[in-house]
Order: sequence, then C-alpha cells, then structure tokens
Amino acid sequence: MRYRLLPADFQVEEIVRFPRVGGGAYTLYAVHKVARTTLEVQAALAQAVGCPLSAVHFPALKDRQAVALQYASVRGEGPEEVRGRGWSARRGGRAGRPLRPSDLRGNRFTVVLRDLAEGNAARLRLLLEELAARGLPNYFDRQRFGSYSPSGEWVGKLILRGQAEAALRTHLGQEMAGDPRRVRTFKAEVRARWGDWPHLLAAAPQPSNYRSVLVFLRDHPDDFRRALNLVTPRVLSLYLAAYQSFLWNRVVGRFLSAQAVPAAVLEIAGEALPLHGQVPAGALDAWREVQVPLPHHRAVYTGLWAGLYEQVLAEEGLQPADLKARLLRRAYLGAGKRALLLFPRDISASEAAPDERFPGRQRMTVRFTLPPGGYGTLVLRALEALE
Repeated sequence: MRYRLLPADFQVEEIVRFPRVGGGAYTLYAVHKVARTTLEVQAALAQAVGCPLSAVHFPALKDRQAVALQYASVRGEGPEEVRGRGWSARRGGRAGRPLRPSDLRGNRFTVVLRDLAEGNAARLRLLLEELAARGLPNYFDRQRFGSYSPSGEWVGKLILRGQAEAALRTHLGQEMAGDPRRVRTFKAEVRARWGDWPHLLAAAPQPSNYRSVLVFLRDHPDDFRRALNLVTPRVLSLYLAAYQSFLWNRVVGRFLSAQAVPAAVLEIAGEALPLHGQVPAGALDAWREVQVPLPHHRAVYTGLWAGLYEQVLAEEGLQPADLKARLLRRAYLGAGKRALLLFPRDISASEAAPDERFPGRQRMTVRFTLPPGGYGTLVLRALEALE
C-alpha cells in the first residue's frame, strides 16, 4: 500500500466555525495550497497583502505534502484574491476577531491508496470500519516532530533542564528535517567552530534569525540565555511543543502496553508505540471519555497515569516541576488535555480500480473526518500496520 505519491492523492479540508461575518477589523480568506507548508503560505500571504506576519492568522498548520483548503484571517482590509507559488487565497468576508484554534471543528480527508494487490481494498475497507468503531491511539504523528534528530537531542528538553548553551548549540548546529542545503552547510560550521562567533556570523545564511543571535553572541560571547531568547518565539514554541508531544506519546504508549496486547506497533520520533488490539471488557467504553493531560508543571495525573508519568519523566532526567520554560521570556509550554483515542468518522471507501501508476495493481479512495488535532497520516499508518 502506498499513499501521498502525488500531492492530489492526499487532500484535507478544514471544517471551521467562523466568527460572526459582516463588519469587523479582519478579512477572512479561503486558502488553497499545494506542496507548501502553512508557515510558508502565511509569510507569502502577509507579503502579498502588505501587512506584518503577525497580522495573518491560521487556526492550524497543515503539512507540505498535501492539497489543503485552509482558512486565514488578515488584520485590515484585503484584496478580493491573491496568489503565489503553490497557493491562492480568496476573500470570504469580514470578522471582528482573528481566527483561533478553537474555531476549528475538524478536518475532512480524501486519500488515494495505491499499489494494492487484488483483494486488499476489501480488507482495508474493513480495517477502516474497525478503526472507526474502536478508535486508535491519538498519538502526535511525525509532522509534529520536525526538530527531531535520531542522533541528536531535543531542544525543548534542554530548555526545560535550564541548559541555555546546550539548547542554543543544538538549535544552531543540529540538522533537522527539512533543512535546506545552505542551512545544513552552516550547521556543520557551527559544530566545527562553536564559539568562533565572527566566523559563524559570516557563514550564517542571509537573511535569517541565526544572524541576529550571532551578532549578539559576538558582542556578548557568554550570555547564552539572552541569546537563546533572541531565537524567534514561534520556533522556540515549536521546540517545546515537540518535546511535550514526545512525552505525551510515551506516557500513552506505556498505558496501552500495560492494558492490552498490541495489535501492531508504529514508530514515531524514535519511539515504538503500540496500537491496541483486544482490550478488557468495558475498557473501550471507558477509554472513549479519557482525556490525558499534556505534560506540564501544573498537570494532574491520577492512578496508574500518575505512576507512568513520573516514570517517563524520570527516564528523561526530569521532575514535574521542571516542565516550565524558565529560561524563556516569550515562549512557554502549553497546558491542556488530549483525547486518549482518535475515532475517524464519516468514513467511506471506493471500490478498487486499476492503478494507472502501477500496472497490474489497484487503487482506491478513502474518506474520513477527524476532530481537531487528529492526524490523517496516523489513520493511514495504522491501516498499513494492521493490513
């Protein structure tokens, strides 16, 4: 089974409850993007309408490898239509406030599954129905972990442990998913010449936030904490969210492993995480209502969850009180809860058809809707693992 072979093979549409439309200080846009990240389109949209980046709000991020219909709000008056490489935006009205994550009601996915053997389509249809009935663990999937490096360290972990220099060194020198060649070349220089701030400033990509940090270090070579706070707050927030999500996944994986024999295993950010198989009588109904706190210095875990949480933190050299980004001024670890299980709904699957990309094989189209925060790729990977 293959998916995401072509951008059009993976389509996602946001389901949004819009603020009251009419007058207001914000222009609403429907944004269509192909092979671009939401952050790239946000920057391009801001430039196209002539406003600062902070004036453009998307309620959620969408992956590059997809055709996506998203919604955005722009502070001020905007043109009827704007477009750029791989994206276009059409005005849809006005609102009195920007779009927020709480406005997102879910996402509709339309996915083409390719390279199927005869008979696989029927099997996959049944598996999708099973996932809709019993759910799957609501793990954060790979898109959440752009800062993960198998041979490196989590920047978010170093921040929480109060290691400013190590966090900054990892930010500047550790290669991460999606780094272009010029950034990888610069990071190699960082690893080889750490502390030689004039040399690294000359080697830094232009323009980039790396240069602002290195200018400061050139003039204040030992003030790593203040230098760390010059990193773009959005980037620091992503580092913290990635590590928090890693911890949440591990806690949930340990819980499920203790409750049921795994039906299969998924690899996410270096972790082998179980998909639950048969569960004890009555457990599934109870699990439907479980909301697991995100690791945070004020999070409250009880019962079995408390022991698992403390165990996971101890393995990372942390205590609950450490889960506060005391080094940072403008970025922090978010609080909240996340459903233990993810239930696809509104599912459908087409009949098998010849696959024009793989002669002699078949393809099919599946459709499903997920609540906010659910990963469509996780559903597909579960199907693949269980097939």
